[in-house]
Amino acid sequence: MKTIDLRSDTVTRPGREMREAMARAEVGDDVYGEDPTVNGLQETAAQLVGKEAALFVPSGTAGNQIALLAHTERGNEVILDEEAHIYYYEAGSPAMLAGVQLRPAAGLLTAQGPEVLRRALRPANIHFPVTRLICLENTFNRGGGTVMPPGVMARFYAMAQERNLAVHLDGARIFNAAVATGCDVREFTRHCDSVMFCLSKGLGAPVGSLLAGSREFIEKARRYRKALGGGMRQAGILAAAGLVALQNISRLAEDHLNARRLAAGLAELPGVEIDLDKVQTNMVQVKFTGRCTAGDFVRQMAGRDVKCNASGADTVRLVTHLDISSDDVELCIAAAKNVLVKGCCG
Repeated sequence: MKTIDLRSDTVTRPGREMREAMARAEVGDDVYGEDPTVNGLQETAAQLVGKEAALFVPSGTAGNQIALLAHTERGNEVILDEEAHIYYYEAGSPAMLAGVQLRPAAGLLTAQGPEVLRRALRPANIHFPVTRLICLENTFNRGGGTVMPPGVMARFYAMAQERNLAVHLDGARIFNAAVATGCDVREFTRHCDSVMFCLSKGLGAPVGSLLAGSREFIEKARRYRKALGGGMRQAGILAAAGLVALQNISRLAEDHLNARRLAAGLAELPGVEIDLDKVQTNMVQVKFTGRCTAGDFVRQMAGRDVKCNASGADTVRLVTHLDISSDDVELCIAAAKNVLVKGCCG
């Protein structure tokens, strides 16, 4: 029986077209700038997000941390949301690598975020670290895959420019935001100085992300990528998968539709709460209000060949992706009903 894996959109596997592209890829030494497939991917990515240049990096975390290094100096302050991926899930890298102070601001990644930022910005004072960077995230992972509209990003960017601050966008799933709103992705990325986006999530590549910005920024980032061990030599084999992945942008709409179907079905079950207004892309956050805990649910669903992850003591995150069909969604709803109505959680 097929296992339905809703833990993340990172679990996808490359299909035949992608594997064939990888096998055919023309390669060279990328550290010398001689891999034509990597160069092609970087040029395509830069044009796609409206930036001068882009850099192929091993992962989203690598891209974010290289951006912090390139934008800041040791002892600087970086303002970001208290639930941001950079703060919550990147192993303390900003302290280890860039030597910066992260200042988490609750509610930064909401519609009220610009006002939160205004309150967080401090005047110049010898007692305070120098603020250099604002980090945004779109879509917002721990926010349930919610979208920050371009208009809100524009307000952040205007405030940052007034204070001579840079804005980095953790856009791991920025194409989900673009597809969900029907906007060109450049309507989002025009309101930041740098952006990282992942190929290995909803777009389906096995590995890799892109960091994009000005040519000057990317040259600086390239040096940091090398220092961190990111000289990947004949990386065109991986870049070829990324070029195929960029053809998957429009199909993200299927993942969003499946997530809404899943949320609507689960919302009808006892002992759960789902804020359907927050199911905007490919994530569903389920809160348990009965005697079933998140851990109970995860274990019981695993016994029914459905994988998912707890995101808190009473919450579970479910993520749709290209390997999840509408039939899989129905099977997941049926399994959850079995757990919450008939199983040990019922």
